[in-house]
Amino acid sequence: MTSSPIFFVIVGKNEPLYEAEFNKLYTADNVLRQNYFVLHSALDLVEKAAWTNTAMNLRVVDKVNHQSISAFVTAGGIKFLVLHSGKSEELLKNFFADVYELYVKLTMNPFYKYDSPIVSKAFDKRVRAVARRYLS
Repeated sequence: MTSSPIFFVIVGKNEPLYEAEFNKLYTADNVLRQNYFVLHSALDLVEKAAWTNTAMNLRVVDKVNHQSISAFVTAGGIKFLVLHSGKSEELLKNFFADVYELYVKLTMNPFYKYDSPIVSKAFDKRVRAVARRYLS
């Protein structure tokens, strides 16, 4: 059984900071762009949910076709979004918690400028390992 692709984005105040695709199958370029568009178009719903919910894990904020968008907002307002095909809330909660821990460690690095694109290969490798553990 093959898993459907999962898209993950970290969005800062004004721009995407990190993007990744997990369970990558052959994905046409237009489908890939469409999936990222769906993720970014959900940002307004994430903002609205963040104002009405005190929890950091906002759970599913939108559904498009057969895919769901789950969101997590940090205390600093950085948004984590996952586009998936029905993963369990518990797995996503654990995924977000582990990625948040990695993100906090990254921001504590004196060489990382807050709210700037994440180019660290070590961060990417660790996020992919967390995704394999919870989302595969």
